[in-house]
Amino acid sequence: QPSTPAVFLLSHAVTDRDPASMSFSNHPLWLVGFRPFFTLACLSGLSLPVLWALIFSGILAPPATPFSPAQWHAHEMFFGFGWAVLGGFLLTATRNWVKIRGYHGQALMLLVSAWLLERAGMWCAGILPPLVFRLFSNLFLAMIVLMLLWTLIRHHQDDSFPDNTFFLIVLPLFLVAKNLLLSEDHFQVGAAMTLGLFRVVFLVMLERTVTQFMKNAVQADILRSAPLDRAIKLLALLLVFVGLLPTQIAPWLALLLALLLSGRFVFWKPQLAMRRLDIGIMYLGYLAIVAQLLLQFIEQLVTPGWLGSLSMHVFTFGAMGLIIPAMLIRIANGHTGRKVIFDRLDKAVLWIMIAGFVIRIILPQLDPAGYLRWIGLAAACWFTCFAVLSWRYVPYLLQPRVDGKPDA
Repeated sequence: QPSTPAVFLLSHAVTDRDPASMSFSNHPLWLVGFRPFFTLACLSGLSLPVLWALIFSGILAPPATPFSPAQWHAHEMFFGFGWAVLGGFLLTATRNWVKIRGYHGQALMLLVSAWLLERAGMWCAGILPPLVFRLFSNLFLAMIVLMLLWTLIRHHQDDSFPDNTFFLIVLPLFLVAKNLLLSEDHFQVGAAMTLGLFRVVFLVMLERTVTQFMKNAVQADILRSAPLDRAIKLLALLLVFVGLLPTQIAPWLALLLALLLSGRFVFWKPQLAMRRLDIGIMYLGYLAIVAQLLLQFIEQLVTPGWLGSLSMHVFTFGAMGLIIPAMLIRIANGHTGRKVIFDRLDKAVLWIMIAGFVIRIILPQLDPAGYLRWIGLAAACWFTCFAVLSWRYVPYLLQPRVDGKPDA
């Protein structure tokens, strides 16, 4: 197991001499990062949107916090749900990228405890001493970023992906974005920065996974041009700082990235991908990134703020909401020794999220008077999707691999 100074000290707080703790840390849940964090992703995916819908409609009182309910909602969807997914993915992927045993056992238990502390701290921020709140709200992200950076830097010579350099840059920036997001004066800058960082991660992930999926599923090679791919990622990285860029430049950079992504999309053989829902939904998520960039361009060029949260929700519902369930299904099956086959129930889950996107993004534009209704129905889609995923796949995450192979 790779170790960092922080993990070494914290893990020894639970002594190796305690047989009960050792037995619990050897449970299948703690053998590899995707298991506990995809479990948390499913549970937070079904609960957080519903909580927000109840708060937004006035049915439930907002949490007692020194920041606005909108800040709480944005933070929890990005750094609660989003980082449960991202943490599980990166903790699992990095071990494959550098070919080592990933973090497991007590290290994962500590990370999960820190994630849970953060959720409690975010809900009770108003009654916690400021120093305690800062500790609760930053401990998880600081720990996991440090652990991931340590793995990538320490084993960089064995890294099979040279562009993991982008992770070395964006991972620490998540800590900056997180604290800006919770700042009363810098919320918009923090929200834009957070979205930009997730955009970089999704673009890197899509390059790698879609290439593999298309080759394995339909025996098709898609365009991978190193200069084009690098230009896309560099532009996306620059747009992380969109809130700090001159207003004369920022919209045009967003438009340029949208055009580059659109051009590459044409050569990614969408006519083949769209024949299969499990791959086609990844392409829909890709197009949602393009749409968000175009909306960002229009809004910044015309009148900042006139589209409200539309651009943000096109990304969160379109990219995150469509891509993440499909990835959870693939990884939960494939990494537990099962065949990666999307059956009727899996496809129904994906259709539910597509419906959620239409309900949250399209219908409010056609019927603004029904805005509250559409938010409630969209939250219901998230609940249904992740409730089904929890019922179906959390048991897989709690059990040993069915093929008898080790998770190590």
